[in-house]
Amino acid sequence: MAQTGHTENSTTHHTKHSVTMRRTLRREAPSTIGLLADAQDFAAMRRYRTFAFDDHTVYLQQVESLLKALAAQGVHTTVALFDPEDYAEFCAESGLDADTGASRSRFTAEIAAAGATVAYTGQRLSDLIPVLVSRAVRQATWEYATLLLADLGTCADCGQDIGRAAFDRASHLLMRLLEAAGPGTHHLVCSTPTENDQLLAVLHTHRDTAGPARLDSAEGAEFATVLAVAIALESRGGVVLRTSAPDSPDRVHGWRLAHGALAPLTAGEVFNAYCTDADTGEPVSPESGVEYCAGFDIGADPAEPHR
Repeated sequence: MAQTGHTENSTTHHTKHSVTMRRTLRREAPSTIGLLADAQDFAAMRRYRTFAFDDHTVYLQQVESLLKALAAQGVHTTVALFDPEDYAEFCAESGLDADTGASRSRFTAEIAAAGATVAYTGQRLSDLIPVLVSRAVRQATWEYATLLLADLGTCADCGQDIGRAAFDRASHLLMRLLEAAGPGTHHLVCSTPTENDQLLAVLHTHRDTAGPARLDSAEGAEFATVLAVAIALESRGGVVLRTSAPDSPDRVHGWRLAHGALAPLTAGEVFNAYCTDADTGEPVSPESGVEYCAGFDIGADPAEPHR
């Protein structure tokens, strides 16, 4: 009997130890939630029998509760946008049944690997969603711009890859612009039309009195890629720089892209660009505490033309 009791105690100890180990592993295994942030996307998923929700507001509340529960367990969780159209295409290409939770889970893992995710750190879901949407738009813009550059081929004159040459040129212009902008907190916007869309890239940087500008490498690459598209396609690209510094009004400068260079706009042109509604063309009141200034020479090297 004593031997049997010892065996039972050993088995119980082993079971408890296994449960503890699994809990430890669970805390160290990251999670990703595919979020239907838009009511229209949510409605599209309701056609699947295994999709259990029928109210978008309740669904968002349940997602937020799940995020809080995972955080309380010490699980690192990221959120990705779940697109029903992309999901249907993914299942069709992969030969998966779209009406299963396993397929939805697999698709969520795929979109998380693409990088357009936001880490949950306890913020409200209403605060997380705009950041997530913005990140997804940035990702899509960068992917589209990259494909445009990759399809341009080689220069008929020198044999150089046109997309790579345009990106190198854009990187040079960006570095010269940041150098010439001087100290302060800088907000840059680059926009350029393409055949299918208006591409837009945003870059935030800060530069102290001494030292180079500090910028996010991913944002910098995205900005340079959109600028490179404008250079390569010789489209009507433009760049706007807004600089903030303590105890002084914000200054706004602007440039248009011309022959692979940034040509400064006049103060009047910058004012008109900032104080005109892009959709309606109607005037917009100028911001208080903002100076609309001409663009300045950024001291960039001359551009080499490519065909």
